[in-house]
Amino acid sequence: MLSDIERYLNVRSASTGSFAPSGDLAFLLDTTGTPQIWTLPESGGWPDQRTFADERVTFGSFSPTRDELIFGRDEGGNERVQLSRLDPDGSVTPLTDRPAAKHRWGGWSHDGDRFAFTANRRDESVFDVYTQARDATGDNAELVHEGDGWLTVAGFGPDDDRLVVSEAHSSFDQDLSVLDLDTGALEHVTPHEDDVRFMGVEWGPDGDALYCLTDRDSDTLSLARLDLSSLEIEPIVDDPEWNVDRFVLDGDTGRLVYGRNVDGYTDLTVGRLTDETTIETFPTPDLPDGLAGAIEFDDDAERFAITVTGPCENANVHVVDIASGESDRWTHASTAGLAEDRFHDSELVQFESFDGREIPAFFSLPTDPAAGDTPVVVDIHGGPESQRRPRFSPVTQYLLDQGYAVFEPNVRGSSGYGTAYTHLDDVEKRMDSVADIEAGVEWLAELSPVDPNRIAVMGGSYGGFMTLAALTEYPDLFAAGVDIVGIANFVTFLENTGSWRRELREAEYGSLEEDRDLLESISPIHRADRIDAPLFVLHGENDPRVPVGEAEQIAERVREQGVPVEKLLFEDEGHGISKRENRIEAYTAIAGFLDEHV
Repeated sequence: MLSDIERYLNVRSASTGSFAPSGDLAFLLDTTGTPQIWTLPESGGWPDQRTFADERVTFGSFSPTRDELIFGRDEGGNERVQLSRLDPDGSVTPLTDRPAAKHRWGGWSHDGDRFAFTANRRDESVFDVYTQARDATGDNAELVHEGDGWLTVAGFGPDDDRLVVSEAHSSFDQDLSVLDLDTGALEHVTPHEDDVRFMGVEWGPDGDALYCLTDRDSDTLSLARLDLSSLEIEPIVDDPEWNVDRFVLDGDTGRLVYGRNVDGYTDLTVGRLTDETTIETFPTPDLPDGLAGAIEFDDDAERFAITVTGPCENANVHVVDIASGESDRWTHASTAGLAEDRFHDSELVQFESFDGREIPAFFSLPTDPAAGDTPVVVDIHGGPESQRRPRFSPVTQYLLDQGYAVFEPNVRGSSGYGTAYTHLDDVEKRMDSVADIEAGVEWLAELSPVDPNRIAVMGGSYGGFMTLAALTEYPDLFAAGVDIVGIANFVTFLENTGSWRRELREAEYGSLEEDRDLLESISPIHRADRIDAPLFVLHGENDPRVPVGEAEQIAERVREQGVPVEKLLFEDEGHGISKRENRIEAYTAIAGFLDEHV
């Protein structure tokens, strides 16, 4: 018989739809315990599993001309993704054979004969650009450009003779260049000063322009057109309050879909370019409220697949008819026998922090909370330039079912509220975001259902650092803490993280060369003697982002203080806990830990 937590962790999710030329839909479904490729020929059909492995599939992309797809898979969460081709007969052909390298998918050519990717084969710290014939295997990729940073391919030009190459200097500073595949010439097309984002790039219908999301001259991301002759950028959809955070464009028809991030919820618009910068809008899709993304057109751009999730909606792939806006949910990922009316919605709230700034958060209460007797889990997102958004979380739903309230703040530094807000925690301002947690707990303590003596803090990755920092800075506020793949020491973290990531992370946290004293001063490991709440530390031994040593050193240091500490490491996981059997073990242990101490 399944335990309560195991039942919730068996709720499935389907995501990332990709249409075959025949109209079949491929998507990722985690029924077997890890995301694998499944396909459906039509809505309401029975899906066929197409990949079979214990390791997760990270993406799948159908060829534009053949019913074959390329997918990625890593080993044990190490993020060193290798590429393979899945043929219609079910056979799988490895396309790369460099297990020590990361391969980052860059898309198919329009004729389906080639694909592009970037990889750090030559030097672990930088990414080069490659193209490869669809039927070439092993080490037969062609190196078409040697990079000196974090490069990503954003797609082939309309004539398949050019690639858009993006280089990330930080999470909030990118450059775009156009690579001529015949000559090897690389033209930089986004000259700028200071930090500017250029994201989500698509080629325009005639190949003379790029369409992208950018915050140049703005606090928020706009949808804009970049003229490749003049390099002028003209905003098309510009919202001074909210980011346009996703879009797709079909080059043949000019049809497009874009989404605005409105307080975390996706506000979707479907339309068509009638000229270079004018959009004729179509009916709004009838999709559930929540978070929508992973959008892809079918072959004729008459419809698109989109992943939708919400607090009470596990993730599924819907297909939308562009002309009418009518949607059809193609996938029906299992809710593990749990009735959907058992799931709890969340409320968007705001609380005032130490400097008068209003901080947004999602707050969820259990059914019939007992006055003054409701425990709370403060759940902090990672990133740090991420955002807690209204998506389905089986762990959150389990906690609510067990009588906990759940509080999910988007402290300063979170994305989704403008560029200025995101930079409020940079380098020397890091601890201001931790002070937001204190203000949030004080706000909670004033609510009539909440027991202020039974508040726990939990977070993963950067949220793990925030958990440890909250416990060291404000030890009297918390009854327990759960640190999942978190940073305990910024110096050892930056010294040992994957070399390809170090420059990007130093742009956010500070550099080892110039800011070492600051990094030491804000590292929880050096204030671990202040932790007096029971602590649970979980980590994956293959984590390439936050090495497992971060967990080991904080657990040892806190245990030396005589504080109850539990530690759980997974030898076949990386940055997070992805395999279902491991998630069941981890969150069963977390549930028991919270029940004991909170």
